[in-house]
Amino acid sequence: MKSTRALCGLVAAMALAPCSKAALGERSLVEFTPISGGFPLADQGRLAPILVDSKDWPGVVRVAADLQADEERVCGTKPALKNEITQASVLVVIGTLGKSAFVDRLASEGRIDVSKVRGGWESWATQVVEHPFPGVERALVIAGSDKRGTIYGTYNLSEEIGVSPWYWWSDVAVTPHDRIFVSAEPDIHGPPVVKYRGIFLNDEAPDLSNWVRAKFGSVPVGSKPPIPEGVANYGREFYSRIFEVLLRLRGNYLWPAMWNNAFNEDDQGNAALADEYGVVMGTSHQEPMLRAQKEWDRRYGATLGYWNYSRDAELLQSFWREGVRRNKGFESVYTLGLRGANDTEMAPGGPSANRAMLEGIVSTQRDLLRQEVNSDLTQVPQMWCLYKEVQEYYESGMRTPDDVTLLWADDNWGNLRRVPDLKERGRSGGAGIYYHFDYVGEPRNYKWVDTNSLAKTWDQLSLAAAYGADRLWIVNVGHFKGYERPTEFFLKMAWAPSRWGPNAADEFTGLWAKREFGPENAPEIAKVVSRLTILNSRRKPEMLSPGTYSLINYREANSLVAEFASLAAEANRIQGRLPASKRDAFYETVAFPAKATSIVNALYVTAATNALYASQGRAGAANQAAQARNLFQQDKELMASYNTGLEGGRWDHFMDQTHIGYTIWNDPKSNTLAPLGLVDPPVQAGAKLGVAAEGSSEAWPGGEGQATLPRFDSVNRQNQTIEVFARGDAAFAYTLTASQPWILMSSAKGTADATNHLHFIWIDWSAAPPGSSTATVRVSGAGESVDVTVDILNATKGAAPKGFAENQGVVSIEAEHFSGSSAQGNSRWTRIANYGRTLSGMRAEAPPYSAAAVPGADAARLDYDFCLLEDGAATIEAIIGPTLNFQPGKPLRYAVAVDDEAPQVITAVPAGFNMKANHQEWQTMAGDNAHVIRTPHGPLAAGNHTLRIWVVDPGVVVEKLLIDAGGLKPSYLGPPESRRLAGAK
Repeated sequence: MKSTRALCGLVAAMALAPCSKAALGERSLVEFTPISGGFPLADQGRLAPILVDSKDWPGVVRVAADLQADEERVCGTKPALKNEITQASVLVVIGTLGKSAFVDRLASEGRIDVSKVRGGWESWATQVVEHPFPGVERALVIAGSDKRGTIYGTYNLSEEIGVSPWYWWSDVAVTPHDRIFVSAEPDIHGPPVVKYRGIFLNDEAPDLSNWVRAKFGSVPVGSKPPIPEGVANYGREFYSRIFEVLLRLRGNYLWPAMWNNAFNEDDQGNAALADEYGVVMGTSHQEPMLRAQKEWDRRYGATLGYWNYSRDAELLQSFWREGVRRNKGFESVYTLGLRGANDTEMAPGGPSANRAMLEGIVSTQRDLLRQEVNSDLTQVPQMWCLYKEVQEYYESGMRTPDDVTLLWADDNWGNLRRVPDLKERGRSGGAGIYYHFDYVGEPRNYKWVDTNSLAKTWDQLSLAAAYGADRLWIVNVGHFKGYERPTEFFLKMAWAPSRWGPNAADEFTGLWAKREFGPENAPEIAKVVSRLTILNSRRKPEMLSPGTYSLINYREANSLVAEFASLAAEANRIQGRLPASKRDAFYETVAFPAKATSIVNALYVTAATNALYASQGRAGAANQAAQARNLFQQDKELMASYNTGLEGGRWDHFMDQTHIGYTIWNDPKSNTLAPLGLVDPPVQAGAKLGVAAEGSSEAWPGGEGQATLPRFDSVNRQNQTIEVFARGDAAFAYTLTASQPWILMSSAKGTADATNHLHFIWIDWSAAPPGSSTATVRVSGAGESVDVTVDILNATKGAAPKGFAENQGVVSIEAEHFSGSSAQGNSRWTRIANYGRTLSGMRAEAPPYSAAAVPGADAARLDYDFCLLEDGAATIEAIIGPTLNFQPGKPLRYAVAVDDEAPQVITAVPAGFNMKANHQEWQTMAGDNAHVIRTPHGPLAAGNHTLRIWVVDPGVVVEKLLIDAGGLKPSYLGPPESRRLAGAK
């Protein structure tokens, strides 16, 4: 369960948010009732006309029309759109400095103050002016420093009046208002911290490509340029929608769909449209010089195959030159370098064999840009994407001129591999990051639904910003729809990273829920979304197997299924309370993913239950197989309902992605139950007794060893379960008999059949003998009996225990529940809400590039009080985030000790760790979304102790701590948090 502290913080953020609309995370200027001095944008049917200079940037003229349409969505009436000054009581003026005669006139006359935005990058000022022009009483002026500054300022007003950036892509309905007032207080925005902020439409098939083909058709077959049959029409009609939402989110950069498409050739008006809108275009990490791979494949694939610079150097140079000439009139960032086709290395042998060739390629490419675009290459935006094996070239010593942006990549699972070092921060081209919300590759594809943790995203993006990777941020958003929330968060972080702190995931989600669905239900919606994010980021659906979560230990699997079901039910209840106009958007972004992932997780657990029951000879094993097949059918029907029933089939094909039955990294051809191994074992004839004890996969009679329940103790006062079931096809009566009166049971008899009968066992501690004792519960029925051993420890001696109590040989502690903390030097521990797999994370902090902290000298420390019930050795298992060695040449370390022992400095990730040399370890970390590290300690005497954790290197995020005193059992998440006793700090 989420901590009270986390939930209270989320609710408080919601309560403090103003009732008026605002761009997420920013001060609101708009109210829907009159305010003192406020500008009446709309007042009971009277809407202020919009004035824009027809000679302004085409994208600015266009966005003025978007504002006009947005006001009509809210008010039901369209304001006039004008290109000349006419008499009016009020007027909205939209314009760019140096391009709008109206804005330049007001600035030159000193009527508006543009000193803080003039000459800036993507900045704007909003100001109310009295008597701006003859015959005009008041004007609301949005003055941009450049075309995107004006566009952003205009869309900012649209969002404030209640038009979500996702109104089209997520069917977010507006709340009608007939009165809209804008504060007269001047407002300044920009420049953004990250200069280029964008998305990559990648892994777009099947969902997005199938949808595009169904909605917009196929590109006409052609020979000049060559275009084959069946190419989905990613043309102007599609990209106009992408450009619009990208600009509404204050993005400015795009890598277009590329699996089977060529942006510049599928629709030869695409590039001009991007420039008109104001979107900077680029190409992916494997497509240099604004040429799509498909442009090559369509021309030369049949004769030459994939490009090969050793063979095709002159042809490739000509190919690149054509692309540069074609696009040089448009705003672009040029991708340099060369990789192989289809996400492969350029040539076998790596840097040792190919570095000189790659250096020559980059030099040739820059010569082309110098010849075709600008002799001053510092004026030509270029980047080198150090993705996958390309990073090895940099690490082997290859360098590019300083004006080239170094684009560092994550590991495809949201963990940064590298940030700039202190020397690299001085490069004029700067650095950036290529990040992923979707991926095709090892250890598994993940591209069905959003499984991205915003808390982890904040953690990694804040590191990128702190270490100066702030020139260009691009994120792979897969098929786009379904990734609305993380996409917006990514772009918000890129605009102003310092605006969002360690509670960013909760704060942003709360504000997002309020904007999209209104304040009444927003806190409940945010709770559902936040918790669902934790559950799905633990283990992506594509990574699931029947054995992922333990059926035997800690009631893990069944608790998980119950929590998923609870969230789905809560989402369904909320949907019923929402106004009808908001239900489709809620279903698409909240209710559907909750229900869909609930079904899939239940399916895998049910398959595991089927296998367990079959191994135990239960008559009900076949029932579990039938239930798994039913869940599979529910998933099929839910996907079909989304595709064909939602919004009249508007989003058909967005649930074409397979997601059940993965066995390797790549998609199964279709959803399949085959790898889940369902069995329908024959059932014995007659009445046959079966008994299972909690904590064991065995069943009796006939199970290995003695049936024994996990130990009971007077500190934790556990309850344990005994299951009674039929192994044959006949029902029978049975009884449970305790050998001691201090053993209590929820029921002492029943009738066994193909269903399972659960009996809870607990202890009357007031009657139990002191110390250790053993007794039994006898289960009798069908002419057989099974004795289940009950071991107890009635701990009545010794010092009063405090802190977290040992429970069956293990102590489990959530990292945020420390008993004490101490800050030392420049280091500290910072709590990240909703980070990781269970509750949150404590991140080690230190100034960028500072020396490693030394435990006992200048290292911040966290203390955790705990108590052991018996003597013995202990092992500390630290569950930390999957953060990699992001600082070049440096490891990722922390220190740990129990009581007064010398701190052990633990290397979580060594300095030389990389995805190729440490492949299996990396796969485990990425797939588990965690890194588990065990350290030996002890022996420790029964009684009270303190576990201590120190900062050594920044970036370590501690999620959970387990003290294994010999009782830790296999599970995915580890045991639930131990009981915290009175006396703890």
